[in-house]
Amino acid sequence: MTLTQKAFALMQYPLPHHAISRLAGLLAECRSPGLKNALIRAFIRRFKVDMSQAQEPDYRAYSTFNDFFTRALTSDARPVGEGFISPADGTLSQFGRMAAGELVQAKGHRFSTRALLGGDAALAETFAGGSFATVYLSPRDYHRVHMPIAGTLRETIYVPGRLFSVNQATAGHVPGLFARNERLVCIFDTANGPLAVVLVGAMIVAAIETVWAGQITPLAGTPQRTRMDEHVTLEKGAELGRFKLGSTVVMCTADPVSFCDFPPGAKVQMGQGLGHMNA
Repeated sequence: MTLTQKAFALMQYPLPHHAISRLAGLLAECRSPGLKNALIRAFIRRFKVDMSQAQEPDYRAYSTFNDFFTRALTSDARPVGEGFISPADGTLSQFGRMAAGELVQAKGHRFSTRALLGGDAALAETFAGGSFATVYLSPRDYHRVHMPIAGTLRETIYVPGRLFSVNQATAGHVPGLFARNERLVCIFDTANGPLAVVLVGAMIVAAIETVWAGQITPLAGTPQRTRMDEHVTLEKGAELGRFKLGSTVVMCTADPVSFCDFPPGAKVQMGQGLGHMNA
């Protein structure tokens, strides 16, 4: 890690993460045509966003920056591949088998499944022999999250925390980054056993939404566990939720995944096959 990256990570510790993120959220929901169009136009230029795949390619048609940021794509833009698929566009930063109940965060850094899932030891144990994969969404990426395999939602766990930025610098320097940031843990029952899809918040991520409950975060800062009284069954490739400004998805499977031969930091798209499972 360079000194610049280390300094970037260290300077985030004293920042008021939530206050900054809430202010960013207010700006992202502004409906003033002049302001929101200027923000969207500048964002497209800065991050070279490809609007040709959007259902609505005219940036001026979006009512807010958040509507643009969580834009839908055309029906043929992300075909669903075979096996266990990527839930989102982004960088496949880490993936592999669980080792002693731990996941790899970055070179030299690990964190526990138990911490990631909110401290439930029994729940974490169900993933002890499985696999994990982490997909980081950059600002230019498509920001809806989809199911890697078919499943029925069993429960959600909101875990309060900090909102460190999520990137190479913080992953390499902030211990247990994904288990420290605010996150929503979604537990599904699947043909291959339990599946955890964890939507991790980050700096200026103003909210996380799901298709079954709408906007989930920000909450009051206390853990909330919600068991589903009614079945929410989602097919592979179906939309699960979305980030209002970007972040990271961490997946844990009970059944091991035989991952394809990806290079470190490979770019992936939603629907792209990541590997195969037994069933």
